Amino acid sequence: MQSLYQRLDLYIDGEDSYTFAPVDSPNARSLTIFRNSGDIVLNPPNAPLPQRPAKTVYGILGIISLSLSEYIILLTGRELNGTLMSQQIYRMTEFEILPLQPHASVTHPSHPVEAHLLALVKSHFDAGLFWFSYGWGLTRRLQVQWESRDHDEGRALWEVADERFFWNKYLHTKFIDITTADPKQDLSPYILPIIYGTFDIRPSYINSHHLRLCLISRRSRHRAGTRYFRRGIDHSGNVANFNETEQLVLVERGGKGGDEGSVKMSFIQTRGSIPVFWAEVNNLRYKPDLQVMELQDTADAAKKHLEGLVAQYGEQSLVSLVNHKGHERPVKEAYEKTVAELSLPDVKYNYFDFHTECKHMRWERISVLIEKLEKDLVKQGYFYLDPTTSPTPLLFQKGTVRTNCMDNLDRTNVAQAAFAKWTLNRQLRDVGVFKGGEGIEMYEELERDFREMWSDHADLISNAYAGSGALKVDYTRTGKRTKTGAMEDGYKGALRYMKNNFFDGPRQDGFDLVTGVWVPRRGPSFSGFLLADDRPLVVRAMPYVLFFSIFMICAGLTLPRTSEYSLFYYFTLWLTLLSLSLIFIFIHGIDYVSWPRLIPPTEIIHYEGPGFRSAHNGKGMGWEFGKVRAGRKGMLSEKGGGGVGRKRASSRLEEIEMGKKRDD
Repeated sequence: MQSLYQRLDLYIDGEDSYTFAPVDSPNARSLTIFRNSGDIVLNPPNAPLPQRPAKTVYGILGIISLSLSEYIILLTGRELNGTLMSQQIYRMTEFEILPLQPHASVTHPSHPVEAHLLALVKSHFDAGLFWFSYGWGLTRRLQVQWESRDHDEGRALWEVADERFFWNKYLHTKFIDITTADPKQDLSPYILPIIYGTFDIRPSYINSHHLRLCLISRRSRHRAGTRYFRRGIDHSGNVANFNETEQLVLVERGGKGGDEGSVKMSFIQTRGSIPVFWAEVNNLRYKPDLQVMELQDTADAAKKHLEGLVAQYGEQSLVSLVNHKGHERPVKEAYEKTVAELSLPDVKYNYFDFHTECKHMRWERISVLIEKLEKDLVKQGYFYLDPTTSPTPLLFQKGTVRTNCMDNLDRTNVAQAAFAKWTLNRQLRDVGVFKGGEGIEMYEELERDFREMWSDHADLISNAYAGSGALKVDYTRTGKRTKTGAMEDGYKGALRYMKNNFFDGPRQDGFDLVTGVWVPRRGPSFSGFLLADDRPLVVRAMPYVLFFSIFMICAGLTLPRTSEYSLFYYFTLWLTLLSLSLIFIFIHGIDYVSWPRLIPPTEIIHYEGPGFRSAHNGKGMGWEFGKVRAGRKGMLSEKGGGGVGRKRASSRLEEIEMGKKRDD
């Protein structure tokens, strides 16, 4: 497999071009991007370079086109986090954005729309966790890399990448198109795939065996986004918050260092949103309105998703952890109905009532789920390669467990960690590290590393999707559910509420912009709706009334009195205004949610077809009290009072008015 250039000197030739020259490969062909035309050219070997490089960078993340200019995104900071398969694994720590258009500026954009779009790109890369390797396919699990090793010989890293987890594939579209169209202009050594996810690797020494435990999660770029703005499935069979998690164990043999002669074992699990059309519509209440949409192609979309999993991983054991009653029940029933209708031969559905089984902090009851899935875990197995005894793997993983709860976060983390621990014990017994009935709980350091890795993994996935660390992580970290952990969960729940209602709109826009789901049209006038606020004056004014009322009440309580006159009427006035403004805000709650603006969830909010809807809160005095505006007119209310109504913008209108919508 071709390796990538690890360090590039950047030469800036005024307003004419950017040139990148490999530092460690002096005879390699440098790359020039011409700023006026946008052309990308691979220079002849030993082509002359400008006299002095502006800086050294560690890779090119790609090129993104906004409303006024194209921009090249550079990797300028990296942190080494370990070595895997004799290749170094890095985390991206810093990046820089450079404009291609000569008179464009990143620090002082000439138009507020361009400034807004640039801020979305910056916040996306600032908030995410991105990992990469210059010589190992971090996007693919170990078993697939072994199975395709002959086919991959001599191919570039981007060519063999799993496109689901190649996070910056859209940003590298130009580079890939040029390479594909003209083999003489092979830009492959400059195309650096990154993953959005987690990576951790730790050494251990058990019973005279040196081993390393590694945990990798890969987040799918399809249907990517935030907790409430990306739920369920799309018409292509992609589900929200889909993550592939790989637990690797490498055991040295015969005192040999490195990975070549090590025993390699890999165990894969997946998680993803419930594969039906459903959503929770934010309205400022702690529990949003639940909506399950019975569309004609629900079964087709679910079939695409499940058959895709079977094709990728083999047999599927679906584990559902949602509640069997209350708020979550309709989603559970829709999931079970769809799976039953499909009746796929390699798909088996399993239900575990997590909250009932583990109530009163009886978290050890997760063993009931392990017992239920034990036959499937044994049958599906894991990947096991011992190069010292056989050139071919001793075992292949023939299926995976796909786990979900409502958010695929907290309950899912607990279950996946339990499956991983059970499998790790089995692996270390099979390879001879453990003897008899030994398990990782008998080795304090190994158990601590395992718990910390899975706890950190849970926190990072939760932060990426929900905006806070994972709940119930105290059990994963310590093996016990504690009252302190329950209090921390309360804080995290409040943090999620604030972020999901008031901050996640721009975060979702960042996902859609960077992954290419929404493509800006050239010219800021086409994206003016990003800055508009067409809500009625009374809607916009009400938060100011609320905050001013609070201020006046505090002033009345704290400032010195100038007379003995009773403050009864004073407090009555401001408490009345405070109450009325709060009531108004919650009645029209949808108008105060921070919605995505690039692709507003108009059709979900106004869905009128068959299915289930728990309520229509936050939509004003009546369901048709107001209208959502899409397109250039923004996201919020169109008439009277500001509640959200039923108006739907067609997908064609959204494409024309808001920009191009793109799906790979």
